[in-house]
Amino acid sequence: MHLLSGSFFLMAVFFTSALSGIFGMAGGLLLLWFLLLLFPATAAIAVHGVIQFSANFSRAWISRRYIVWPIVLKITVGVITAAGILLVVNYTPDNATISLAIGLMPLLVWAPTSWFKLDASRTSHALGCGFTAGGLTIAAGVSGPLIDIFFIRTHMGRRQIVATKAAIQVISHFIKTIFYVSALTLSKGEWGMVLLAAPLAVIGTGVGNYILMRMTDANFRSLSRWIVTAIGVFYFIQWIMLVSSG
Repeated sequence: MHLLSGSFFLMAVFFTSALSGIFGMAGGLLLLWFLLLLFPATAAIAVHGVIQFSANFSRAWISRRYIVWPIVLKITVGVITAAGILLVVNYTPDNATISLAIGLMPLLVWAPTSWFKLDASRTSHALGCGFTAGGLTIAAGVSGPLIDIFFIRTHMGRRQIVATKAAIQVISHFIKTIFYVSALTLSKGEWGMVLLAAPLAVIGTGVGNYILMRMTDANFRSLSRWIVTAIGVFYFIQWIMLVSSG
């Protein structure tokens, strides 16, 4: 990794971590796109897992009193199940698959809430959330909008949602990193940048959390929807370009 690309990488980690600190997602979507420019798909997802683990761990720690642990534990069971199935079928990602999966995510945030009678506080729904969202995290690197639909009908405020999702993502990104650990064949310089990025992710998360505390629930939900849509459209266009170029 050259000095210039390394500098952009560190800046991207800080900015995207701050964005995730505010909305509990979105930042990870952007960071993955940047990593796909630097690494092959499997390595990009693995590096993404290392950085997002750090960012989400700090976010979960900052807001730990808001975490709803019973939901986290049930979702974890679903994530482990999905990881086991993907391991058995020897799943390997590529840029086109990742771009399509993320490009379709805005459909979830704009679908009427009446379509989804899902509630993460119910055991079966929490297990389903872990299986589908956890599987998508491993398969495509991210799954924020999919996790969100399981929280639509919960009676949780923005801080509980962000904190609980952060705890879930800590576990999901850890499992994802282990899943692709064999792809982490980085040079010493690249490892240095990744290790340097970890504290930047923590700092960015703190900045995002500061902004979050000054937002209303209404603004939080509205801005989350538009930001994810913009990112999803970008990924979908990228998928079209990848398919068209063969």
